[in-house]
Amino acid sequence: MFPVQSTLDPYNWRRRTVLTIPYRVEKTGHSGTLDPKVTGCLIVCIDRATRLVKSQQGAGKEYVCVIRLHDKLPGGEAQLARALETLTGALFQRPPLISAVKRQLRIRTIHESKLHEFDNERHLGVFWVSCEAGTYIRTLCVHLGLLLGVGAHMQELRRVRSGAMDENDNMVTLHDVLDAQWMADNTRDESYIRKVVSPLETLLTSYKRIVVKDSAVNAVCYGAKLMIPGLLRYEAGIEVHDEVVLMTTKGEAIALGIAQMSTVELSTCDHGVVAKVKRCIMERDLYPRRWGMGPVALEKKKMKADGKLDKYGRPNEATPAKWNADYKDFNAPLDASTPAAVSAPAAPVAETVADEEEAADVSMMSVDDAGKKRKRHEGETAEEKAERKKKKKEKKEKKAKKEGKKAESDDSE
Repeated sequence: MFPVQSTLDPYNWRRRTVLTIPYRVEKTGHSGTLDPKVTGCLIVCIDRATRLVKSQQGAGKEYVCVIRLHDKLPGGEAQLARALETLTGALFQRPPLISAVKRQLRIRTIHESKLHEFDNERHLGVFWVSCEAGTYIRTLCVHLGLLLGVGAHMQELRRVRSGAMDENDNMVTLHDVLDAQWMADNTRDESYIRKVVSPLETLLTSYKRIVVKDSAVNAVCYGAKLMIPGLLRYEAGIEVHDEVVLMTTKGEAIALGIAQMSTVELSTCDHGVVAKVKRCIMERDLYPRRWGMGPVALEKKKMKADGKLDKYGRPNEATPAKWNADYKDFNAPLDASTPAAVSAPAAPVAETVADEEEAADVSMMSVDDAGKKRKRHEGETAEEKAERKKKKKEKKEKKAKKEGKKAESDDSE
C-alpha cells in the first residue's frame, strides 16, 4: 500500500498507473479517483490491502482549491468567507459532465471549510475544505459563484488528505514506484521499495485496537466471532457497535470488527462475544488451528467415531442419557427444550379440532412444525377456517378418486 502523488496528465493517469504499479502482485485497487485538473494524494492498495479499499473510500477527504470568480466582489474577502460558511453541512450536488459516476442529484456533507487567501483584483481565492467522500469541489465552486451572484469555476484542486493518509505520510510518485522496483530487481536492495510501499496497518491507526490470543487468530480468520477466552488486551474507550481492529500480539492486523461490548463490560465479563468480524484481512492458516481441542469437543469427536452421535454431532438411539441431560447444544432452536432426535409429539394446535384426520396430522408433527402451523393459521376467521377445511377435504377426495382409478386400471390389465 502506498499513497501516490499524482502530477501526471490527468487524462492519461489511469493508463500510466497500470503500467508502473509493481507487476508481480495479483491485484491492486485505489481509494477513489482524481478528476481533470486535480493532483494530490491517492492511496493505491496492493494484494491483501485491497480489502481495506472500501473503508478508505468511505473515509473523509481534504482539498485545497483555487477558485476563479467571474467578477469583483463588492464585499471582498469577508463576502467570500461568509458564502463558504453558508455552504457547510449537508448539500445537494449533481456531479459535473466530466465525472466517473452517474449524474443524479445526491447529498454530500461539507464538514469544515476555511478561506486562506483572496485577491479581488485578479478574482482568485484559495480555500481549504474537509468533506465526505464523493463530494465534487468543482460543483461546490459553481454553487459559490451562484451564491455570490458573480459566477465562479474551479481553477485548480489538490487533495491533501485521503482517508487515513495525507501529504506528510511518505507520499511518493509513480516514478518512485518504478525506480524502487528496478532497484530491487537489479541491485537486490529492498530499502527503496520498503520506503515506497507501506504496511497496510498504517491505514488502521485511527481504529481502537483489540489484541487477540494466538490460539484464536485462525478461528477469526475463518469468520468466527471473537469471544472472551480469545481476548488478550484491549484499548480504553471502546463502545458497543464501534468499529475496531483485531490485532495479533506481533501487531499484525487480523480483521476489522464491530464491538459487541464496551471497555467496562470487557473488564468485568467472563463470557460472551467481544466483536463480530466485519472484514477479514489476514490470510487463513497462517496461525495454527486450535479450535475443537477442549475436553467436551474431544469427547464429542470420540462419540461420533463410536456411533453414539450421528455425523452432525446430534443425538441418536445409542446416545447415553447422561450426555442428553448434561450437553447443551447452542446451535439448536431456542424453543426446542429437548434434543432433535428425542422430540416429543406436540399437543393439538387449535383449541378445538373438528375432524379426526387433522388431529392425527397435528399429533404426528414435531414441536417446530406445530408452532409454524399455529403461526400460519393465527387470526383467521370462522369463514376462512371453514373454507380451508373444505378445500382440504376436496383435495383428499380428488386424491382418493385418482388412486381408485389407478387401481382399477391395474386390475383390468
